[in-house]
Amino acid sequence: MAESSIPIQMLHDRVMVKQGGGVGERTTRAGIVIPATAEVAKRLVWGEVVAVGQHVRSVKAGDRVLFSPEDPYEVEVGGESYLVLRERDLHAVGTDHPGAKTGMYL
Repeated sequence: MAESSIPIQMLHDRVMVKQGGGVGERTTRAGIVIPATAEVAKRLVWGEVVAVGQHVRSVKAGDRVLFSPEDPYEVEVGGESYLVLRERDLHAVGTDHPGAKTGMYL
């Protein structure tokens, strides 16, 4: 099992994620600011896994994951906010492995 960056042992198939930016206002590569109120479709966001349960098979602490921010369970630990998700709620895992062709694996 991977080492956790926080002193919490997740249970079963649960994953604790620190949500990155991506909620609210965002800026395109061209510098155009898109306000949060302009979003019309559901948007997935990236986060970093900080702890995993013993039955999680596809991710480990430190991985970047793609998930839906709709209806998450939020918890505060040491003054920081984290989301608790099931492994099945994750859509993709980002990787920086030099041998990876697409940069992503599902």
